[in-house]
Amino acid sequence: MIKIGVLGLQGAFREHVRSLEASGAEAIVVKKKEQLDDLDGLIVPGGESTTMRRLIDKYGFLEPIRQFGNQGKPIFGTCAGLILLASEIDGSQDVHLGLMDIQVRRNAFGRQRESFEIDLDIKGIAEGYNAVFIRAPYIEGVGNNAEVLATYNGHIVAAQQQQYLACSFHPELTDDHRLTEHFVKMAEESKKSLAS
Repeated sequence: MIKIGVLGLQGAFREHVRSLEASGAEAIVVKKKEQLDDLDGLIVPGGESTTMRRLIDKYGFLEPIRQFGNQGKPIFGTCAGLILLASEIDGSQDVHLGLMDIQVRRNAFGRQRESFEIDLDIKGIAEGYNAVFIRAPYIEGVGNNAEVLATYNGHIVAAQQQQYLACSFHPELTDDHRLTEHFVKMAEESKKSLAS
């Protein structure tokens, strides 16, 4: 069985565990960097990106997560996790993990009260996908290696670059597991290719 970790420092990790289990994977809540060694994939969940970065630094996760990704193991960043994966953040000199060639804008869709749900078509993965946006960022641009998977109102809200997947919305807050299932497939494929 594929083992996928959910970074459990802050944010909505329990819902990701439920979605991973519904998608046929074993889900591990990751609280220590040593746990990364046993995983086939990692989800960096939503939450508050600045707080998450502080905790990533405090528990020594930054380099281990970068190495995890650089080994070819898949990482899925949702909402704040998308910001942590990005190589460029609008209005900030600082980047966090910097693993994915995308530029993001924080809180781009407004505050908490401007949260909304829409049906979204995700290229090659899902049509009419129920996407929940809460203080969501969006992707302002993607590099040559990244593929746009979904847009809303002219803004990129999901993208993939090789083993990295990112979205502005919260796939764990719905009973539609197609995006999580896609990530589990990514982990299965990378496990096969890393073993060969």
